[in-house]
Amino acid sequence: MYLFIFSALLIIFQYVNSKNIIDKYEKDIDSFKTEIAEQEKTIEALEEQNFELNYFNIDRNDNALDYFVAQGYNTEQLINAIKEGLYNMNDYEGDDHPIVPFVSMTDSKLLINKVRILNHRWIVANFTDGEYWGEIFITYEIDENNDLKYKLVEYFMYPKVA
Repeated sequence: MYLFIFSALLIIFQYVNSKNIIDKYEKDIDSFKTEIAEQEKTIEALEEQNFELNYFNIDRNDNALDYFVAQGYNTEQLINAIKEGLYNMNDYEGDDHPIVPFVSMTDSKLLINKVRILNHRWIVANFTDGEYWGEIFITYEIDENNDLKYKLVEYFMYPKVA
């Protein structure tokens, strides 16, 4: 009789313990499924935001790329050459930057930091001397000698915030 009661208590204990473990696992699985669904929504929103942010970018502008391909250019090399042409302007002598129409107001030189090629004609870039920041809008073209020609169209410098 004692063996039967002991066995019944042991079976009831194992049943309750196993049920609690299974319930905990189910709760964990549900919470992970909820978290995964939220993360997937976040990823989807970030992908949409990334698409919107890259809209004005030559890498996503098939018409601009087709323009260069039709003229026989390797677009990857050309895009790198366009950017390098602007970055190479950072190596200048004196106070006047070759394309930025401002003079540094610190001991540092004005340098072009970031370049975004919008399409087969337009570029937006920012510049700084380490303390003051600004942006320039540039047009570019490739002449008959395959030389890049840059033309400053618009520019501004942010006022220094105290």
